[in-house]
Amino acid sequence: MTERQASRPRCAAIIGPYLSGKTSLLEAILFAAGAIPKQGLVKDHGTVGDPSPEARARQMSTEVIAATTTYLGEPWVFLDCPGNIEFAQETYNALMIADIAVVVCEPHAERAVTLAPFLKCLDDREIPHVVFINKMDTAAESPGDVVAALQAISSRPLILREVPIREGDGIVGYVDLVSERAYSYRPGQSSALVQLPETVLTEEQKARTGLLESLADFDDKLLEQLLEEVVPPTAEVYANLTRVLRADRVVPVFFGAAERSGGVRRLLKALRHEAPGPEAVAARLGVDPKAGEAVARCFKTYHMPHTGKLSLVRILRGEVADNSSMKGERVSGLYHLTAFNLAKQSRAVFGEVVAFGRMDGVKTGDVLTPSGKVPDGVAAWPAPLKPVYAQALKAEKQADEVKLSGMLARLVEEDPSLQVEQNADTNELVLWGQGTMHVQVALDRLQSKYKLAVKGRAPQVPYKETIRKAIADVHGRHKRQTGGHGQFGDVHLEIKPLPRGGGFEFIDAVVGGVVPRQFIPAVEAGVREYMQRGPLGFKLVDVSVRLFDGQYHSVDSSEMAFKTAGRLGMAEGLPKCEPVLLEPIFKVEIAVPSEFTSKIQRIVSGRRGQILGFDAKPGWPGWDQLTAFLPQAEMQDLIVELRSVTLGVGTFDWQFDHLQELTGRLADQIVQARAEAAA
Repeated sequence: MTERQASRPRCAAIIGPYLSGKTSLLEAILFAAGAIPKQGLVKDHGTVGDPSPEARARQMSTEVIAATTTYLGEPWVFLDCPGNIEFAQETYNALMIADIAVVVCEPHAERAVTLAPFLKCLDDREIPHVVFINKMDTAAESPGDVVAALQAISSRPLILREVPIREGDGIVGYVDLVSERAYSYRPGQSSALVQLPETVLTEEQKARTGLLESLADFDDKLLEQLLEEVVPPTAEVYANLTRVLRADRVVPVFFGAAERSGGVRRLLKALRHEAPGPEAVAARLGVDPKAGEAVARCFKTYHMPHTGKLSLVRILRGEVADNSSMKGERVSGLYHLTAFNLAKQSRAVFGEVVAFGRMDGVKTGDVLTPSGKVPDGVAAWPAPLKPVYAQALKAEKQADEVKLSGMLARLVEEDPSLQVEQNADTNELVLWGQGTMHVQVALDRLQSKYKLAVKGRAPQVPYKETIRKAIADVHGRHKRQTGGHGQFGDVHLEIKPLPRGGGFEFIDAVVGGVVPRQFIPAVEAGVREYMQRGPLGFKLVDVSVRLFDGQYHSVDSSEMAFKTAGRLGMAEGLPKCEPVLLEPIFKVEIAVPSEFTSKIQRIVSGRRGQILGFDAKPGWPGWDQLTAFLPQAEMQDLIVELRSVTLGVGTFDWQFDHLQELTGRLADQIVQARAEAAA
């Protein structure tokens, strides 16, 4: 790395599953870098990460948090990303602009599968990454077993960078496999150089041979040296390791204990020497870092109570000054962030992660340039994750109903994996998210940020109804005499069912002018009005109505009279057509690790599902994909049960497929509940 490259700002995303200790690692990094005077603890709510009330109440990250610092004179931004899979959108967005990812996990082989979604994302996007196995001070398993379990879910070879030194049941230090130096942990301090213990000499030699053999797969010269039993120079090993890491060909594995600062400085030094610079991420995103106007990419949006909207961006080319124009809007404030603490800057240079203030038209994923033009070849931003859980919302105070829509729009700006829907069938305002925690955190933010109290409940299922039997002639007459002009409309209708999915059709078969032309649209309007709530209380579908006869009065007939006659005719005829309830059926594709497939089959069957089959999930070794038809009524908490039996990693995709007749006791209960609600 040249001096100029080394001085450029770099960005590392800290990712991993819930409870792996990412926020503790960020805290230890900031302490080691001298950015904070004391290393806080998550349980004491004393960390830089997780600054929001929602995060601290749950002792878990709920959004990406940036921390700007320097280490040995070099500028860094570390992005602490949520571990709960329901907030994965935050993590995936941060990874788009990161130079390298630090994947944090616990030293438990059985929980290795919880890293699968993160490693899959990194491998697919070819983002360089290292693994930091945390909490080694409490480890009861062999590190080799943990690494083997991780290797089973990684498409890149994992290589040990160090081996732990054990003393009794605990880990007290490590041996660096490149330099072959041994270090002893010192809580809150740099590790101390010690004599390499003879007890780990055999393990160290075996692990170092494995490291060199893995590197030799990518370097012919090193392979020749190993075959000739020549010990390669340490500098060459470092150079090879750096090259293949930056190319995302291998994944180095480190050990440590973040809460005690164990192994953290060793990790930092490895990142300093081996992580790529911003040129690599610019190229990955399709931006030439050397030629053209300034380019920035927004990867996170915050709405702050006092400073307003902040757009967190990475500078991918050139420089941006405060008060300059980007994408047609003025940068009203330019800041370095450490959690929600802002440090105002006059400019931002290539590689920096900064916040632009009050750029109302900018959203997550946008490419920002002074001209407003997106450079050719820029990579598309990934589509937001599809939601899998919903709550119907209602403000506790009626006066807040108008305000609610605007505040929900802000939440969606901050987190694109949230979606808001005004359901046309049920007339409910529905918030969609990635799970119960995800949606509840959004509701808590409405309260804490905007003082907006909102109640959530399960959304109504948009049942429909149809008919099984036709009726050839139903009479609808509306006649009223009130003095002066009266009201008169008279129609004869034929009603019959249509095939499933046929919708609605209205046929004008009037001859001889028995119903004047100007009144026929009014008859159709009356028919459509009745179909919004049929005999069972639900919207009618798959029905054909034919108007074939009627009468009118030259003085008393009107559009309103014929509209009423059409509605009365439907009310008279539909109950005789054997109405039947229809429930929406979704096609779902459930993705889980293969060891959980049998459990998922039982869950689907227990929810009135029809299993269509299952197969290996393409591109996901060790995972299955089960396809099934499932009633929408059974899907509200499906994601909760699914994740509870898959260590949190199971998920599903869904789409509406068809409407299906529902009869029997369950149908009767639904119709009765509808009638009671209407009453």
